[in-house]
Amino acid sequence: MRKLAGGARRTKRRTPPRNRRPEIRGRFADGHAAGYRDGLQTGMAAYGTVYEGTSIVIPTCNHVEYLKNCIDSIIDNTDLPYEIIVVDNGSTDATAAYLKSLRGRVRYRLLETNLGFAAAVNHGLMMAKGRTIVLLNNDVLVTEHWLENMMRCLYSDERIGMVGPVTNYISGEQLMKTNYSSTREMYAFARRHNLPDPAKWRETNRLTGFCLLFRRELWERTGYWDEGFQNGNFEDDDYCVRVRMQGYSLMIAGDAFIHHFGSVTIKAFGKSYRQINERNGQYYMDKWGDPHGMVHRARANGLPHLYAQKDFYPRFIAVKGIGDTVFWLDGGERRPIHGDSGGLPVVQLTQIDIGRWPIGPVIAAEEAEAAWHADRAAVDMQGGVLAALPEGALYYLESGVRRFVATMEAASAWKLTAKPVVPASHEQLAGFPEGLPVIAPARCGQRL
Repeated sequence: MRKLAGGARRTKRRTPPRNRRPEIRGRFADGHAAGYRDGLQTGMAAYGTVYEGTSIVIPTCNHVEYLKNCIDSIIDNTDLPYEIIVVDNGSTDATAAYLKSLRGRVRYRLLETNLGFAAAVNHGLMMAKGRTIVLLNNDVLVTEHWLENMMRCLYSDERIGMVGPVTNYISGEQLMKTNYSSTREMYAFARRHNLPDPAKWRETNRLTGFCLLFRRELWERTGYWDEGFQNGNFEDDDYCVRVRMQGYSLMIAGDAFIHHFGSVTIKAFGKSYRQINERNGQYYMDKWGDPHGMVHRARANGLPHLYAQKDFYPRFIAVKGIGDTVFWLDGGERRPIHGDSGGLPVVQLTQIDIGRWPIGPVIAAEEAEAAWHADRAAVDMQGGVLAALPEGALYYLESGVRRFVATMEAASAWKLTAKPVVPASHEQLAGFPEGLPVIAPARCGQRL
């Protein structure tokens, strides 16, 4: 008998006879394999199951103390069902150790390097199971009734796409005056402020990404965040434009206040922050040109109908997802291309983009190539033509409809610039009815 700390005694383990060890090892291996198979089958069966709660996705990079305080505030102030998902963007501090210490209280992903805010968001969206989703910065403290009040606003109208709270530190309409000077005073301020009051809800054209609430359905219609924006800034503006183009509104829940320390991760870039901001701003304008004008064009084409992101993608192009199959987009379907499609430029899309089109009948590679190389005479049949006005504006002519192409960036993203550009006059294009504009797909650095 050997003593344990505190005076307890432990019986020495008996060693099985040598001739039984192979048998025991074999039984253990069989049991382990059977358990693994059962667990795998259970996991696969539940893979598509939606969680009747909210997935709170927190991208983070270093500053573990802020993350701890953020998670503690969620636990202390959230009564509705929720799960926490943390995506760590290559932190070099104690973030990984902290997440591992939570022992299943959160789900997390540790990225080896900093892939940027949008990429971290996308990993979190891929992991999310909730019926609703919150994107939350790591440098915030949520407060009493924050989620309930935002949810009440979101579900007050099916046409509301995203909801954001008000806060003490932000640019834009979500900023409000505060008079507290400590965390204790802040929570007392929020307790008085966060009384349910629909009179404090108001529509806006822009929500900032420090805290965004939306339905899972909206994400499935809109897709992943654009990773063409690097290390933060403008990716939330981009997503707001994409949501509004579909006919959804953005709302500020003025009865939901949370505290925001403010751009903690961005400030860590120091002097390079300005360069990053300018680069992202340029990409935003290259992609949209006139973002508000694009929203107006979309909404002029048939509101109150709600669109999906795919409605703003061109037809008669070749695309692929994470597999090897190349599809031809035509007539609301994705048709597997049979044969050598090497003569076609192929656009890489995410699986959530690809999945928006039902699979149609197989199309021969030769037929798809003939449609791709269609000339003006084939516009009303099965091909698309890129036309340019004298001032340089681009239109995609497909199935007898003219579709304004947002920018050259959008045309390039869909490989339309590989087509011959047909000069056209305003009078010629006026003969085609106006369709929905063509916008660029979101860039993704990894295959999602």
